[in-house]
Amino acid sequence: MTSVEAFRGLHYPNKIGRLCFLSLEEVMGQNGVKALLRLADLHQYLDAYPPNDLKREFPFEAIAAYSVALGTMYGPRGARGLELRAGRVAFSLGLKEFGPLLGMADLALKLMPITMKLKIALNATAQTFDRFSDQASHVEEERGQFVYHITKCSNCISRPEPGPVFYIARGIIEEATAWVSGGRRFAVEQCSCMAQGAPSCSFNIGKEPLE
Repeated sequence: MTSVEAFRGLHYPNKIGRLCFLSLEEVMGQNGVKALLRLADLHQYLDAYPPNDLKREFPFEAIAAYSVALGTMYGPRGARGLELRAGRVAFSLGLKEFGPLLGMADLALKLMPITMKLKIALNATAQTFDRFSDQASHVEEERGQFVYHITKCSNCISRPEPGPVFYIARGIIEEATAWVSGGRRFAVEQCSCMAQGAPSCSFNIGKEPLE
């Protein structure tokens, strides 16, 4: 069994699965999500999305299946745009309400330098997934950038063409950095993929805003 296939049987909390589908609904409509679920063979979610609780019952395989199905429906470029937007919406709809991210809008944080804000937000996002799901994440700081590492990745499972295409995760990171900085945007790029043999799925985040 490869390291990527070993991620089968791991789970997110139901709440994150629900947020994924609700965020997709925001960008492609309810009928679009139903068509996606049929194509991805996720029929169990057609009439009821996962419940809004923290039980770890939403499988990694479901993330991989609908990501591959999006590529089939819309092509690589279309799927990329939809997943990026869905990741941003997922953060806005509810990811920011998880424990490690609470209290991040307090006065002390507002007065911090931008680099410190980014560091806190990225670490809190990683802690959210570490604490509430089987996705393992951590953040490293380098000169000029942060690197967000995912070492147990749902998106890598059984992809027909492995590559740095975990766009919903990138969208979540983009929105987390925008949220903590008052709406400023930062360069976020996935630079490695475990399905291609890398030790992690990693994302580079610039320390300086784009505008």
